Amino acid sequence: MNRTRVVVIGAGIIGAACARELAVAGFDVLVLDRAGAAAATTSHGEGNILVSDKGPGPELELAQLSRQLWPEVLAAVRENSDDPAGGAEVVAGVEWDPKGGIVVATTAEGAEGLRRFADTQRAAGVRAEAMDSDALTAAEPFLTERRTAAVYYPDDAQVQPAGAATALLADALRAGARLRTGREVRGAVVRGGRLTALRTADGPVAADVFVNAAGPWSGEVARRLGVPLDIRPRRGEVLVTTPLPPTVFHKVYDADYVGAVGSGAGDLQTSAVVESTRAGSVLLGSSRRRVGFDDRLRPEVLSAIAAKALRLFPSLAGVHVMRAYGGFRPYVPDHLPVIGADPRLPGLWHATGHEGAGIGLSVGTARLVREMLMGSQTSIDASPFRVDRPAALGTDTDAPDVSEEES
Repeated sequence: MNRTRVVVIGAGIIGAACARELAVAGFDVLVLDRAGAAAATTSHGEGNILVSDKGPGPELELAQLSRQLWPEVLAAVRENSDDPAGGAEVVAGVEWDPKGGIVVATTAEGAEGLRRFADTQRAAGVRAEAMDSDALTAAEPFLTERRTAAVYYPDDAQVQPAGAATALLADALRAGARLRTGREVRGAVVRGGRLTALRTADGPVAADVFVNAAGPWSGEVARRLGVPLDIRPRRGEVLVTTPLPPTVFHKVYDADYVGAVGSGAGDLQTSAVVESTRAGSVLLGSSRRRVGFDDRLRPEVLSAIAAKALRLFPSLAGVHVMRAYGGFRPYVPDHLPVIGADPRLPGLWHATGHEGAGIGLSVGTARLVREMLMGSQTSIDASPFRVDRPAALGTDTDAPDVSEEES
């Protein structure tokens, strides 16, 4: 019996998760990436798996599904390994840490907004626990005393993003998937109105189904395939301190973070996001700005990030920053991912547009892709992520490199 051939475009966390889900389900999977596995957006993130920053709606439902799946997927990765010790080593590299998150307000207005937001989340099934001052001090002894409210989210977690993508991809390869790097999509081969192959410098790559999981470059990939998609890069930066004694015990961010995530503004936005890693370094974020693919680090952006982090953790003053990095996130104007079949070009599917939440949402996205490809009932309603909604459709009219071939 011939297996359905699937080409996944992109070997970041979304592509790796989709490849794994499909390969384990029995599809014949090939992953293509123009560079290397987890080499771009995935390796330039913090590894957040959050429910705390999402209000009621489809993205929160996807986050809740993903949060449920992450421990199950990691357990399966370990069990699937022919070498249990090797599987354990791969999972250890993921650095799964369900440490919980704390959102802190430092003004009366921020406290009121945080309480209202948490109330709406509880109604949607999110565990959100109000913390009094004593509980907050016990949880984060180095946190500023200038706080007006705090909410604890026990289901927030963190992974090492490149390690997580590597683990998912390794499990996909174990299940029979193949990986080809250095393969850039140049255009499409269309036969009878259906996408049948990708044009690359090394020749056409044929399949039955193609999944566009190219992150911030998904819009350009879609354009080259002849179907505009409004995916834009949105840049963020992170500061990394030298290793410290235990200082930050949860993911801690100020109440402004939720507003920054949900904003569509193109100019610089920053909010304090502070968390430690297992190596002892502290990650300081976050920023959001739309600057195209300009990858230059801006001192004023890094300075703004540091200043807001110090408002939450004054004890970090004088701590050395050993490096800074930035990356691009796939932004959609309505802040929802694009997941599913493209009705304009049969054979093409998309799994993109997660912006800064791709690590957390990856396994849930992959589950939806597999369920829809197999014609199964989806774990959650996937219609809000449909490709043909107005916010996801682009307006680029440049002629793409598409060849129509007769069957």
